[in-house]
Parts: sequence; C-alpha cells; structure tokens
Amino acid sequence: MKIILIGYGKMAKAVEVEAIKRNHTISEIIFHGDLNKLKKESGEVVVEFTNPNSAFENIRECLNLGLPVISGTTGWLDKKSEIDAHCLKMDGTFFYASNFSIGVNLFLKINKAVAGIMERKGYQISIEEIHHIHKKDAPSGTAISIANNILQNTTEYKEWALNQNKPYTIPIEAIREGEVPGTHKVSYSSDVDKIALTHEAYGREGFAKGVISAVEWISGKKGPMGMDDLLNI
Repeated sequence: MKIILIGYGKMAKAVEVEAIKRNHTISEIIFHGDLNKLKKESGEVVVEFTNPNSAFENIRECLNLGLPVISGTTGWLDKKSEIDAHCLKMDGTFFYASNFSIGVNLFLKINKAVAGIMERKGYQISIEEIHHIHKKDAPSGTAISIANNILQNTTEYKEWALNQNKPYTIPIEAIREGEVPGTHKVSYSSDVDKIALTHEAYGREGFAKGVISAVEWISGKKGPMGMDDLLNI
C-alpha cells in the first residue's frame, strides 16, 4: 500500500522501516506545519504520529479528504469523541490506539480481568509508567487506557489521578528517564504482599509491527476503530 506519514519522529521512522520490510511504500512524508501539502491522491492511507497540539487538526483534515487515517498520538483524547463523530459524518475510516503493541493490548485485557478478580480482596491498585525524556504527555496514553480498563471492572475505584493518593482513586506515577521506549507496571498491594504485572517494551519495533498490521487490516472498513477490533479481543 502507499502510505503517507504525517510526522517523522522516531516512531514514524520505525513505521517506515517495517512498512518497507512488508513491501509497502512510503509515498509522502508530511512534516510539522506542512499539512497543506496533504493530497488525497498522494497515498491510500495516512499514519499520523505527531504531538497533542497537532493531532486533532491532522486527523480531521485526513477525514475531510477521504483518506483513511491511523493515529497513535497521545495527549489529545479529550477531543477524540469529536473526531469519532466527524469520522461517522464523513463516512470515513479512523483507527486509533494509544499503543500499537500487541503485547500491551493483551496486557490491558489481563489487567481488566485481574481487577475483577481482586475486587474486595484487600488490595490497593497503583500504576507506574516509565518513558523516554522526550515524551511530552504524562501520564502516557497507555497508562490512562490501563486505568480506564480497570475502572470498568471494579467498583472500589471511581477515577485515576497523576501523582496523587486519594480515596477511590488509582494513582499513576509517570517517570521520564533516558531513552526508555515504554514500561508499564500495575501493582496490587496489601499489608502482607504484592502482586505486580509488568509490560516492558524492548524497542519501537513491536509498536511499528502493530501499526503496519492496522494499515493492512483497515482496507475497506469504515468508522472509528482500534486495537480491540484488530485483535478481536
């Protein structure tokens, strides 16, 4: 397929490598501030990895042009419902994931199930995420997804909060150090022991593989969708 990249940071470059491995073509690269150069005839699908300030307009413009768009930009999800509605209005295709790693998405489901099992067993839930120093948003989109999945399956907690310990709240600690690609840890702690589940990414290759899997999967599909749809979980 002919893939247009919007943004050309480390993640987009990893996607480019994986796309070429799987016999796809990077037909155009749109750099920051050059959105006016985006044309429908330039490619078959757009992959968008930019920043929280640009993502909304980037995705909206892709949908306006009738281009299927896949985005992994985090930190803008307060506007995602608006994009989902616009996607339906335009009869478009929008695939979003806070994390494209297959392992992470399995991790999300495991933690959701564990939260239900641990309900009323005397364990306190906490989340820790570690990323590279260049990551702008905190907590990570993946940590937020983990917390929201847990909240769907427990009545003991009502919300999550960054670096706060409050009643009925899942605390999330966000650490930025070095070039860590992404580590997420969920701890279930009691007075006598602790159960911890951890996902550690070794690099960006796993994320890139997930993106290209989405590129190949969305052909002919319409509407907002995500990794649960891709993995059928």
